[in-house]
Order: sequence, then structure tokens, then C-alpha cells
Amino acid sequence: MLFNSIDFALFLPIVFVLYWFVINKKIKLQNLLIVLSSYIFYGWWDWRFLSLIIFSTVIDYFIGLSLLKQENETKRKLLLWTSLLINLGFLGFFKYYNFFIDNFITAFSFFGTEITANTLNIILPVGISFYTFQTLSYSIDIYRRKLEPTTDFIAFSAFVSFFPQLVAGPIERATHLLPQFYKKRNFSYHGAVDGMRQILWGLFKKIVIADNCAAYANLIFNNSADYSGSTLVLGALFFTFQIYGDFSGYSDIAIGTSRLFGFDLKQNFAFPYFSRDIAEFWRRWHISLSTWFRDYLYIPLGGSRGGTWMKIRNTFIIFIVSGFWHGANWTYIIWGALNAIYFLPLLLTKSNRNNIDVIAQGNCFPTIKELFLMLITFGLTVFAWIFFRANNIEHALDYIAEIVSPSLFTIPMFVGMFDAFITVIFIAFFLLIEWKGRESKYAIATLGVNWRKPVQYAMYYCLIIIIMCYGNFSENQFIYFQF
Repeated sequence: MLFNSIDFALFLPIVFVLYWFVINKKIKLQNLLIVLSSYIFYGWWDWRFLSLIIFSTVIDYFIGLSLLKQENETKRKLLLWTSLLINLGFLGFFKYYNFFIDNFITAFSFFGTEITANTLNIILPVGISFYTFQTLSYSIDIYRRKLEPTTDFIAFSAFVSFFPQLVAGPIERATHLLPQFYKKRNFSYHGAVDGMRQILWGLFKKIVIADNCAAYANLIFNNSADYSGSTLVLGALFFTFQIYGDFSGYSDIAIGTSRLFGFDLKQNFAFPYFSRDIAEFWRRWHISLSTWFRDYLYIPLGGSRGGTWMKIRNTFIIFIVSGFWHGANWTYIIWGALNAIYFLPLLLTKSNRNNIDVIAQGNCFPTIKELFLMLITFGLTVFAWIFFRANNIEHALDYIAEIVSPSLFTIPMFVGMFDAFITVIFIAFFLLIEWKGRESKYAIATLGVNWRKPVQYAMYYCLIIIIMCYGNFSENQFIYFQF
């Protein structure tokens, strides 16, 4: 079920009414309703894959209990590896089976040996990368004795399948989200209003920015051989705002929806395109995944504590694994490696934490230096997104080759230029609002809070009118559903 669908527009108020006005006095019934609603939400796409979520939930629930009772370190490791192998095994089969088979065949063909192997028509279960990492963090934290396992199976099931963030995050830790299922939730009007405000901004980012940008990004990338370098630059920029509006828009809707039910999810995006270096960008982009890899991969590998070689090795490992997490294509691996190359000079010169505050904090405008650093970082990010969006490495290299050709200095031309100009105006408006609200958890969190009520509500109605009049309502799937 998509957030930007009629189905969800009907589903959400029904669950909301049942949750707050029918069973609001019993926590266990509320949790059970969340579980059932989440299964309906996920099963709306393909009910057959509910078995994967249920199986993963059961396995990690009982492994968690077993880890609590087990003191023998060898047996504790065996239990942890059981969780890792089962969860990553499912993820690997559904997401990477054909990738490895195809590359295995290609490798042997390179050395003159022709072999045949069967590939499967495998459907990738929506959100498998997200809920797999969520359950894994639960088992790992219990193994590390940082978390007590729950004995409440319904609460744990609700934690694993919580529908607002089930299929595209944020990837929540059990230490943060699970305890919220134990406590009585009281309806908060202020929290609900704030949640609706964040949902509204998320829908604007998804339907007006991301989906309109997607139309032009897809047109240009899918027909890149027909366009000039200047047009290809526009295509890369459209995709840059498409992926940000799409993914951060989903996170805003997920966090806002959670607020409606009395839950607090962690911020997943913190205005990353205003970053002054790549290290800052990765502290602000897909925060739940970045911190997951930091805590469960980078630090266990030694982090940045070792010598130069270890720092280089660990940096490339975490970025390449992050790229591979996004999909079974060499383009994602190149994208990850490219970001590692961007990041390494900052790490080796110990300047990767130079910019941990908000840019131009307390000021209306950045300094010349901040503006320059922000534009350089943005340019590097746009370049890397070309590999992320391209169909394959050859496509990405051809795309870049045309950009650096003399055709870069021609006037961009493609079908729908006038409509695209309107989208560019909305992107400019979007950036202005994001810049204005960059010190908040989301762009319009505090925008207009001190205005008179009629003016404040006029702003919300304007956003709704823009969404209704200029939004793309073709129910485009969120990009990260494929990850």
C-alpha cells in the first residue's frame, strides 16, 4: 500500500479511529491492532511475502530469549550467527541471487570457459532490507548485552512490522522504538497536528517535487544518447531532487503518521543538500542506515582507531557495502566507492567532523566560504548520483562522457521544456522553505507558528492546492521500495 494512494487515504483514518476511540484503554489491544494493520498494509502489495516477516519475527524473538538465558559464550555466538545467517540468507537470496549467478557466468566467460546456470524470476519483497536490518540490530544488541529481550511477542511483532516505517524506514533500533510499545499512549492534539503538518510536507516533496522530477529524469536518462551534455546535466539534477524528495518525503510521512499514533521515530534526513563536505552529507542523509553501518560494521572493524591502511580499508568497506545494500548492480557499488573516495581525504586529515553544526546557524545567509563548500559538495553528490541512476556502468560512463563534451555549452532541449520550467520553480520554492527551516526537524515544523491562525492555515491550504493542482497522482512507487 502506497502512502500516496487512495487505499492509504481510507486505511489510515479507519485504523486511527479504531486505535484511539475503540480500544484506546488497552495497550495490548492497541499493539495487536498495529500488528494486524501492518500485515494488511504490507499484504496489500503481495500477501505471500507476509510469511517472511512473520518468520523473521518468530526467529529473532526466540533467539533473543535464548540469548538471555545462555551464559556460554560459544553458544551465544552460535545463536547470533543463526539470526545473521537466516536473515541475511533471505535477503541475499531474494536480492542478490541473480546478480551473483550472472557475474559468476561472466567471470568464467572472461577466461574462455562457457558455463550455464539458471537464473530465477525472483520478486524482491518490498522493504526486506529495512525490516531485516531492524530485527538484526535487536539480536546484536541483546548479544552485546545492551538490551534486555522482550517477553511480549505482540509488542515485538508490532516493533518489527510497524506499518509507517515498515517498507522504507527509518530503520529503528529496538532500544528506541520497542519500549514505546510497553507504555500507555495518550492522544496528543499537539502531536497529531504536528504529525499532520509533517505528512503534508512529505506529500509535497513526494507528489510535487519527486514525481514531477521523475518524469524528466526518466525521459533524459532513458534516452541519454539523444541529448546534449547540457540536457544530461539537467537530467542529473532532476534525479538529484527526485531521490531526495522521494525518500525524505517518505520518511516525513512515516514519522508524521507515527506521531498520530503516539510514537516517536528518529529523524532520517537533516537537509543533506546544504552540507559543506561529504562527511556532513552522510551525517544528514539516510541517518538511520548510516548510523546502522557505523555501529554494527564500521566500529566492529576498528573504525578510525587503527593506522592509515585500516582507516582506508574500513572506509571503503562501509561505503561499498552501503552501495551494495541499495541494489544488485555494479553501479551501486561504484557509487559507494566514489563516496568513499570523497570521504577519505577528510578522514585522513582529521577534518571529517569540522562541520557538525547547522550551516549559517542563526543567520539568513551563508558566508561566501560556506556557499562555495556547499556548492562543491552538492556538485560531487550530483556526479555520484549519475552512477546510482544509470542502468549499468557503460550507461553511466557514456552519460558522463557526453556531459564533458562540447555539447555541454549548448541550450538544453527536450520534450516538455515548459512543464519542466514550472517544476524548476517548485524546486526553487522547495529549497527556499528547506533553507528557512533547516534548524528544525523538518522544513515547516516551525514555519508560521507565530503567525495569526488565518494566515497560518492559509499557508497549509496553499500547499494543499499546489499538491492537488500540480502534483503527479500516478501513484508512483517510492524509489526505496526496490531496496
